[in-house]
Amino acid sequence: MNDWQMKSPLDWETYVNKRVKVAAAEKNEYEGWVLTVDPVSANVVLANFPENGRVSIVVVLGHAVQEVDVLQEADDEMKARLSCIFAPEESKAYSPEELDKRKNDLKRWLEANHIPVTEQGESGRTLCVAGVLTIDPPYGPEECSSSNEIILSRVQGLIQRYLEKRQ
Repeated sequence: MNDWQMKSPLDWETYVNKRVKVAAAEKNEYEGWVLTVDPVSANVVLANFPENGRVSIVVVLGHAVQEVDVLQEADDEMKARLSCIFAPEESKAYSPEELDKRKNDLKRWLEANHIPVTEQGESGRTLCVAGVLTIDPPYGPEECSSSNEIILSRVQGLIQRYLEKRQ
């Protein structure tokens, strides 16, 4: 194991949201903004923003990392860009207030139709239907999750019809 792999996840976390230069095996060098470091493999996930407006992602394997030098701290704008790289498109379109309204409207509608629903999770962002199905933001049929396929398809259908009536 190399020095990089011997670090703890808390050490790796200090590199997140920083522009770094990674010296890797076979004299390879990589530069980019650290999105995350995998705590099991020590792989470093780097993001770059080329001129074409797209995002370029590079993963440097942990066993190949020899040295990591911090080049720059991220400002608030860059932190925001980095944090939404892997966010689903739907969640980018809604403000926190809009998501809260969508959640509360759907919850009231489900309750009005005698469907038991509760909020769960630390922030209460996830709706739980009858203890067997969850609905995550932005609270559409695609965000439903359940191991019971029958309940899943029925609740997805209900939510689809609810959203169509709202428009």
